[in-house]
Amino acid sequence: MTIQRAAVIGAGVMGSGIAAHIANAGVPVLLLDIVPKDAPEAGRSVIAEGAIARLLKTDPAPLMHRRNAGLITPGNTEDDLEKLAECDWIVEAVLENPKIKQDLYKKIQKHRKKGSIVSSNTSTLPIAVLTKGLPETFAKDFLVTHFFNPPRYMRLLEIVAGPKTGKAAVETIRAFCDERLGKGVVDAKDTPGFIANRLGVFWIEAAVSAAVEGGLTVEEADAVMGRPMGIPKTGVFGLLDLVGLDLSRYVSREMTAALPKDDAYHEVRTDLPLFEKLIDEGYTGRKGKGGFYRLDRTDGKREKQAIDLSTGAYAPARRPRLDSVTAAGRDLRRLAEYPDKTGAYAWRVLSQLLVYAASLIPEIADDIAAADEAMRLGYAWKEGPFQLADRLGADWLVTRLEEEGREVPDLLRKAAEAGGFYGVENGVLQYLTVEGEYADLERRDGVLLLEDVKRASEPVRRNGSASLWDLGDGVLCLEFHSKMNALDQESLKMVEDSVKLVPKAHKGLVIYNEGTNFSVGANIGLALFAANVALWPMIEELVATGQRVYKALKYAPFPVVGAPSGMALGGACEILMHCDAIQAHAETYTGLVEVGVGVIPGWGGCKELLTRWATAPRAPKGPMPPVAKAFETIGTAQVAKSAAEAQEMMILRAGDGITMNRDRLLADAKARALALADGYAPPEEVGLHLPGETGRAAIEMAVRDFELKGLVTPHDRVVVEELKQVLTGGATDFVDEVGEDDLLMLERKAFMKLIRHPGTLARVEHMLETGKPLRN
Repeated sequence: MTIQRAAVIGAGVMGSGIAAHIANAGVPVLLLDIVPKDAPEAGRSVIAEGAIARLLKTDPAPLMHRRNAGLITPGNTEDDLEKLAECDWIVEAVLENPKIKQDLYKKIQKHRKKGSIVSSNTSTLPIAVLTKGLPETFAKDFLVTHFFNPPRYMRLLEIVAGPKTGKAAVETIRAFCDERLGKGVVDAKDTPGFIANRLGVFWIEAAVSAAVEGGLTVEEADAVMGRPMGIPKTGVFGLLDLVGLDLSRYVSREMTAALPKDDAYHEVRTDLPLFEKLIDEGYTGRKGKGGFYRLDRTDGKREKQAIDLSTGAYAPARRPRLDSVTAAGRDLRRLAEYPDKTGAYAWRVLSQLLVYAASLIPEIADDIAAADEAMRLGYAWKEGPFQLADRLGADWLVTRLEEEGREVPDLLRKAAEAGGFYGVENGVLQYLTVEGEYADLERRDGVLLLEDVKRASEPVRRNGSASLWDLGDGVLCLEFHSKMNALDQESLKMVEDSVKLVPKAHKGLVIYNEGTNFSVGANIGLALFAANVALWPMIEELVATGQRVYKALKYAPFPVVGAPSGMALGGACEILMHCDAIQAHAETYTGLVEVGVGVIPGWGGCKELLTRWATAPRAPKGPMPPVAKAFETIGTAQVAKSAAEAQEMMILRAGDGITMNRDRLLADAKARALALADGYAPPEEVGLHLPGETGRAAIEMAVRDFELKGLVTPHDRVVVEELKQVLTGGATDFVDEVGEDDLLMLERKAFMKLIRHPGTLARVEHMLETGKPLRN
C-alpha cells in the first residue's frame, strides 16, 4: 500500500506540525480536533482552522511553501470522522491520556477503511495500554510513530511496533516516512521514552544535578556540555529553555512513574525547587518570560541574563573562557581528565550517560547504531553516546570506572576488549553487537553516503579546500571542505581540474558534500584581507577566475549536477546556477546575498538569473520582466527557506529535483547525472535583449519609493546604481543582444568598483565580526 491521503487527529503544536510536514510531501491531509464548548455552527472546526492559520505565521516555518497549506483540510471529531474512510494513514496526536486515546481509537475503528494504518505520536505510553480492549484487526494495523518537534526540521522518527502489528504496516510507514518525509527512521523497543528521550532525558537530569552539586554556573555548564562534546551550543540549560521548563518537568515525572525502581534514572533525577519557582512565575523558557536565561528589556536595553542556580537571581550572562575547554580542544578525554570543577563535571556527566546507555542495549534498541542515530537525529548531537565512548577510548573508560569502584556494563567491557564500539573492515564501517562481535553497518536501499566512499577509497585529486571522489559508474563527486565550505582559489582550482579530468574517463560530475552547509559562498575574510592591503589585482583575478571556471563548468562536455543541502549562499548559489541540473535536499537555503556585504554577484549570478527568467516557458516575456525579477531577488538579498521556495525564485528550474531525505541526496544526484549523460550535449549560449536606459529608469522609480519609506540606506543606493547597470545591459538598448561575456564584464567592473568602496569594507568587516549585516 502507498500513502496517498492521511489524517492527523489533534491540532496542537505537534499534530499541526505533523500535518504540515505530510503536506510538504505533497500528500493531502485531514486535520481534526474537538469541537469547542459552545462553539457556533460555523465555528465547529475552529481549532483545526486556527492551527492552519498559525502554520502560516510560525517561524521557523513548518511549511516548506505557503501553498502547502492548501493540502490541509480542517475538520472536527464530531462531524468529520467519516472522512477517515478516505485515508491510508491516520496519526493520533492527542493528550497523553490512555482513556482519551482509547475512546478515540474506538471511533476511528468504526470509520477507517480496511488496511488503513493507525499510529500514535505518544512518547510515554506502551502499546499494550493503547490497544487494550481493541479488536485484533485494529492492533494489526497499529504502531507508534514518535516524531520530534518541530516535525519538519527534526529528522528522527522512532517506530515502535507491537507484538500484533503487521509487517506490512511497519514497512509501509517506514518507506513513506523515509522517502517522502525525509526521516531517519529508527526502530525502537516498546519501553518508556523509547530511545532518544530515554537517553536524552537521563543526560539532561544528570547534567543539571551535576552542575548544581558541582557549583557551576549555567554558562559554565553549557560551555562544557555544548560544542566540546559535539552537542548544540545551547548545552543543557539552553536546551531546557528551548524545550520549555514545564514540558521538561512533565516528561521527567512521566519517566519517573514509568521506569523500574532500580533504573539509574532515579539516581540522577533531582527535584530542584528553582524549577518549580520559575514555572510558577511564568519563566517557562523561551516561550515564556525566560528561563535559565532571559532577555532583559528594561529601559529599552536588550541584555541577556543568566540565573544563579543557588540564589535564583539574574545577572548579565557571561561567555566563560574555560581553561579545560581551551586545553582539551577536540580531545574529549583531556577534557574529562582536566583537574578543575569543569573537568570533573564533564567526566561525571559523560561517565553516567555512557554507562547508562551501555546498560540499555538491547533493552531499548537492537544495537548501538540505532541508539547513536537516535541521538544524532533527535537531539542534534554530532555523535551518539557510543561514538562518544570511542572518542574517550572504551578501554580507558573501563579502567577509570573500575578505579572509582563503579559498575561496568558487560557491553562496555566487550567494547574495551574488542578495541571500541565501531571499527572498519575492508573499508566498511562496522559496529559492535551485543554478542561482542562486529557486524557491517548496512545502509538502506537508495542511500549513498560520501563518508562511506571516503572510508573505502582515496581521492582522485585533493587540495586544502576541495576533493574529487569516484562514486563509481563513471561519476565523480566534487566535495568542498574548507571552513564552512567557503569558496577560495583552491576551491575554484578543483572545479577547473574537474572540467579537465571528467572527460578523460568519466560520464558526469556531482557537486556535493556532507557538511552542515553546502557552502556559505566566497571567502569574504580573504577578500577583506586583500582589500585592506590594497591587493586589488588579486581580488580582480579571483573574480575573473570564478567567472571563467563557472562558465567552463556550464559548457563542459559532460553533465554537472549540483546537490546542495543547508545553506548555499552567494558564490555557492552561483555555482549551482551553472550546473545542468540541481538535485536539492528539501532543506536547502539559497540565494544571491552579495548586496548584504555591499557588492553584487560577481561569478555569473546576475547573468544566470536573468537568463533563467528570460527563457522560462511560463515567465512573462519582453526585456523588462526578467530584469524586474532579477532586481527584486538580488537587490533584496532574498534567501529561499526551502528548495520549494528556491524553485519559485528560479534558482531551481522546473525540471530540477528535490530529495526529502538527506541520506538519499547523493544517490539521487548520481542517478540524475547518469540519466543526463546518455546523449549529452552542452547547452547553447543564450543572448538576451535587455532594456538599457529605459529599464534603469523603471527600476529607479521603484527604488525612490523605497527611499521615501526610509528603506534604502546610503550604501544601498551605491549598490543599487551598479546593480541597475548590470541587469539592464549597460549601454545597450532592447534592440541589441547582450551576450554572456558582455554581462560577465559588467558584473566584474561593478564588483571591483563596489569592493573598493569604504561602505562595502565596513559591511564586510561587520559581517565577519558579528555574523549580521550592517545597514550603513
